[in-house]
Amino acid sequence: MPSDTQAAASRVSRGPATGSLGLILPTFPQDTDDLPAAAELARVCRDAEAAGAGALWACDHLFWHRPALETMGALALAATATDRAAIGSCVLQLPLRGAPAVAKEAAGLQHLSAGRLVLGVGSGMHVGEYEAAGAAFAGRGRRLDDGIDTLKRLWSADGVARYAQLPAPPPIPVWVGGSSEASLRRAAVRGDGWIPLFLSPDEYTAANARLDKEADRAGRDPGDVERAIVVFASVGDNATDRGLEWMSSLYGLPARAFARHLVTGGARRCSAVIARYLEAGAHHVAVFLTTDHPSDQFAELAGELRGQWS
Repeated sequence: MPSDTQAAASRVSRGPATGSLGLILPTFPQDTDDLPAAAELARVCRDAEAAGAGALWACDHLFWHRPALETMGALALAATATDRAAIGSCVLQLPLRGAPAVAKEAAGLQHLSAGRLVLGVGSGMHVGEYEAAGAAFAGRGRRLDDGIDTLKRLWSADGVARYAQLPAPPPIPVWVGGSSEASLRRAAVRGDGWIPLFLSPDEYTAANARLDKEADRAGRDPGDVERAIVVFASVGDNATDRGLEWMSSLYGLPARAFARHLVTGGARRCSAVIARYLEAGAHHVAVFLTTDHPSDQFAELAGELRGQWS
């Protein structure tokens, strides 16, 4: 007999179609301290959808060393600016928040987006951010597991209780972020998808095989876990230096730390690397373009990928 956790995981559908390519929205600007205005961000969303983005993603930090937009608010704007693209968090640090509040926010977004939400969740890895939030860094993995279970329980409320979160939303898929073995196992047991970052195509292939084994061990069909990945890319002239400087600013770390993780060059070369991830088993690649204004680069990339992957 399946455990309660396995039963909860199996109740969620595969969710909205995300397509093979998505864009991480520029909610963490590095070229300027000015956050994008609502009209500007809406334009990026519409441009990306028109160029072929199957999903629009927003990253998450409650406390950071540079200005950043709040994730759920950015996704609400993306939902109203577009008609077809899925919207998703990439990824929400659930242990920094109360799961019941996140459940209600996500249910509202699922309604406003007409069922297009993917809730990506993770534990985060920055001790200082946890300290600033007044949350314990130790034990965050266990709290993430408990939080995922709480989300799914609240979304499936039957209305019997006097106080419930109603109406229950259409099924919201929960994708687990992170590249660690713990994240992989969490996705296999509790997730409806897995969306790591900082893995090469060969590393991703091997990780997918391990995910299959973990899902089998948990009594789940490995095919029930959607496979995705985040890929950082810098498209165009002087792409390497520009992209590494942007990533260095984003993370507050030396540029050399990201040299092996950044895909650079012309749109054709970058799309060829993305195609390798699709060949390695990714159903969706969320592209994090290292620029505050990603529309043109994304359009080039999407056009090339259609030619190579169609």
